[in-house]
Amino acid sequence: MRRSPDLFDEIARIRAEGAPAALATVIGTRGSTPGQSAMKMLIRADGSTMGTVGGGSMEEDVRQLGLLSLADETCRRSSFELSTEAVDDSELICGGTVEVFVEPLTIPTVFLFGAGHLAKATARIAAVAGFRVVVADDRDSHANAERFPDARETVARPFDELLSDLAPRMGPASYCVIVTRSHQLDEQCAESLLRTDARFVGMIGSKKKVGRCHEFLRTKGMDDTRIARLAAPVGLDVGAETHGEIAVAIVAEMIRVRRGADEADSGSKRLAP
Repeated sequence: MRRSPDLFDEIARIRAEGAPAALATVIGTRGSTPGQSAMKMLIRADGSTMGTVGGGSMEEDVRQLGLLSLADETCRRSSFELSTEAVDDSELICGGTVEVFVEPLTIPTVFLFGAGHLAKATARIAAVAGFRVVVADDRDSHANAERFPDARETVARPFDELLSDLAPRMGPASYCVIVTRSHQLDEQCAESLLRTDARFVGMIGSKKKVGRCHEFLRTKGMDDTRIARLAAPVGLDVGAETHGEIAVAIVAEMIRVRRGADEADSGSKRLAP
């Protein structure tokens, strides 16, 4: 009989897939508490959990902390003072303190749409910066493991199919970079990706190309608020000229978004068209 997965099996699966999740661990207790040190609870992006930190109303508070941590990739530490309350239908606790540490398990994923020279350079730098890399293109001669040894996954299918397949995977830890070989494909990707929950959607291109893309998105019924999510031209303005330099600028902007750095404080702007 196949055994049911345990907590660590599930953590390994989530990290392998790059799915967003957080882990809560009891790191200390005082007094009479239902939780014991080292008890753990996994919090998934949909709010479901696995394991326990002791039950009771505290567990819901910890679940909410987990959702915050997986959204902003920030660790949290919190103490809970427990009064006499029912843990379940039969057990009462007499009070005490539980200290919980919550950490994000998410590996942020950059989805590169397009598999040309700029995508190759961006994949390499993004991987070094700690991103999980997925490369998507409609040409299997370009989107393959040999050309992209730093990518965790390569997808080679027509763009309408790969966008349909990848869009459901987009979430708070997803960063999308559009660097296809044509304006039409760029616009197709932008329309699809801006309708997802991806944290970042960037597109390479000149001021004229970006303006044309905005007009296209409006014809598709997209409002200005959603269009404004498109970071274009993508990349911080560091005077980049070569593919490698532009890739550094692109990854730098994703890092700034990931770490919540304030653009006004950094003094940096996006890549000049």
